[in-house]
Amino acid sequence: MGTMGFWAPKAEQRHSRCRAGGGLRAVRTQPREPRTFGLGGNALKQDVRELSGRHLWAESRLRRDLLCKIHVFWNTTEYLLPATPSSPQTAVFLRGTEWINSLVFAHSNPTVGRDASSKLKSMKLLEVLNALEEEGPSHRREEIFIAPPDNASGDFTDEDSGDEDGQRGSHVPGSVLHASVVPEDSGTEEEDDDLQPPPAMKRQKAVVEPQRVWIKRDIQPNFRSWTPSDPHIEDLKSQELSPVGLFELFFDEGTINFIVNETNRYAWQKNVNLGLTAQELKCVLGILILSGYISYPRRRMFWETSPDSHHHLVADAIRRDRFELIFSYLHFADNNELDESDRFAKVRPLIVRMNCNFQKHAPLEEFYSFGESMCEYFGHRGSKQLPAGKPMRLGYKIWCGTTSRGYLVWFEPSQGTLFTKSDRGLDLGGSMVVKFVDALQERGCLPYHIFFDKVFTSVKLMSILRKKGVKATGTVREYRTERCPLKDPKELKKMKRGSFDYKVDESEEIIVCRWHDSSVVNICSNAVGIEPVELTSHHSGIAKTRTQVHQPSLVKLYQEKVGGVSRMDQNIAKYKVKIRGMKWYSSFIGYVIDAALNNAWQLHRICSHDAQVDLLAFRRYVACVYLESNADMSSQGRRSRRLETESRFDMIGHWIVHQDKRTRCALCHSQTNTRCEKCQKGVHAKCFREYHIR
Repeated sequence: MGTMGFWAPKAEQRHSRCRAGGGLRAVRTQPREPRTFGLGGNALKQDVRELSGRHLWAESRLRRDLLCKIHVFWNTTEYLLPATPSSPQTAVFLRGTEWINSLVFAHSNPTVGRDASSKLKSMKLLEVLNALEEEGPSHRREEIFIAPPDNASGDFTDEDSGDEDGQRGSHVPGSVLHASVVPEDSGTEEEDDDLQPPPAMKRQKAVVEPQRVWIKRDIQPNFRSWTPSDPHIEDLKSQELSPVGLFELFFDEGTINFIVNETNRYAWQKNVNLGLTAQELKCVLGILILSGYISYPRRRMFWETSPDSHHHLVADAIRRDRFELIFSYLHFADNNELDESDRFAKVRPLIVRMNCNFQKHAPLEEFYSFGESMCEYFGHRGSKQLPAGKPMRLGYKIWCGTTSRGYLVWFEPSQGTLFTKSDRGLDLGGSMVVKFVDALQERGCLPYHIFFDKVFTSVKLMSILRKKGVKATGTVREYRTERCPLKDPKELKKMKRGSFDYKVDESEEIIVCRWHDSSVVNICSNAVGIEPVELTSHHSGIAKTRTQVHQPSLVKLYQEKVGGVSRMDQNIAKYKVKIRGMKWYSSFIGYVIDAALNNAWQLHRICSHDAQVDLLAFRRYVACVYLESNADMSSQGRRSRRLETESRFDMIGHWIVHQDKRTRCALCHSQTNTRCEKCQKGVHAKCFREYHIR
């Protein structure tokens, strides 16, 4: 976001001339009224307006750019703080509206200002949340990304004390509330493009790079054409896998046995003989999946005998206390072999396995999308509660690479710039794109085409991907275009909609296009050019009519292919796992299960053209099969017979599958090598329909 400010003690703020040194940078070219926030800041609004209008706006050194200013009281001293990033050891990263980022930038820099450096302290998450609560209703959604706790790689994992009962919303434990906050410069698509890089704290020797030569012509890319076929998908089509079979491509037998072993090991380290089996773990997974579309205020209500809440499918599958015991000891890594430098060490083995399985079964496609996803955090927040309806989410940020349809190919939880080193001279976002490309190229060095937004795009990234033989297209911020001489945005806005300007780097065939639609957009590509320019119909808000607008080829392709991560987020959000535990990573485990179900459903849409089901029916089938097929029948007595009778005729999710060992048909009693996957009964294909009808 890069919001800048200006440092001056109160006594110097009313001087007739302000010293505007210190490497100030432009924020917005359009003036905006500064907003005042503080522990008593409302009384200072007029003072800020007068100061802003009288001194700062007229200062020629500021290059006519607006500086967002925040008044903050700190130890009874009033300062106009600079919004300059620093790198303290913190675990919370904030991305939201500009005024909150200004506040965090200001507090997170204890080194700026000679007189007040000793008085500044790190901004705490609690103060940011209080500020959001005091702020009036907002139509924009705030996002606060948090990293795992400091002791995430330690032996202690029950970071959140308490159960799930109580008011819903974003709760945070005290350890997170009092964590320092660091703003991340990773804006969203809704932000203005006229952002400039934040100033450096100290002048460093600039790396001299050859200046690019930009010329006015269309791009002439030199990439191979896309011709590969996908034999793996053809093999999956021939197998005609059921929803459970597709889901178990990711949570396969090796992954299930791994989780069972690590959970039993962790329980044994705590002097508990858990004795978890793969059958019981599948029951637990089934309940977690079912909670995505059937949820109660308390998960124990699934087992209550009250007629308004009892759920016999869950109650007949596993006992309540057994489920609670297994869920409390669920573990994914050996505590004796954790990497202390990795905040996600306790789930790292699961991340590695899931990435391997996701990439192994991913559809081989030309177009991919890269972006940010969010895994919401469900911990407790002490005594304070965010108001209901506040458009704000708190959680872990996940870097995601998906197909254009939303199949998750690769993911990596973000640990922020403090815990992740960027490489090749790129920022953190660009480095994650390169890692995703490296993962894709493990299947072969093919001419993939990656789409991403301006959080990641830079001319340097395009150059690196071009050398790897990978196409890329994305919106880009103006300061990352490496001085590409395009028409000024103000001049372009005066022209009719659909007007554009473009230049190409002569040496590396990288094009930057500035296009005027409802706003001015910068798009960069190393593979797609301007031609052919097509006419598209866009809505005009002022005239309330639809008009024909010229659209360059790279803009059209970008709009069609960039939404893969958003599609995946939409699918996950519909029926995401609602049951959460006391460990800090419990919500992340739910995210992984939801992502695996999304991927399985995407494969189902590709492989099953005749009998496709929607996402809800797909999840219901997997949940029902896991709960019915893996139920503990030994302790249920007559209930198992009732369960079999009810599910046999429900006409939901019955699939005929092949079995290696021949058994007798449940209807005609002759030998058969097929069975109903849900009922777990041998049934001939010819007897299948009759067996499931009363």
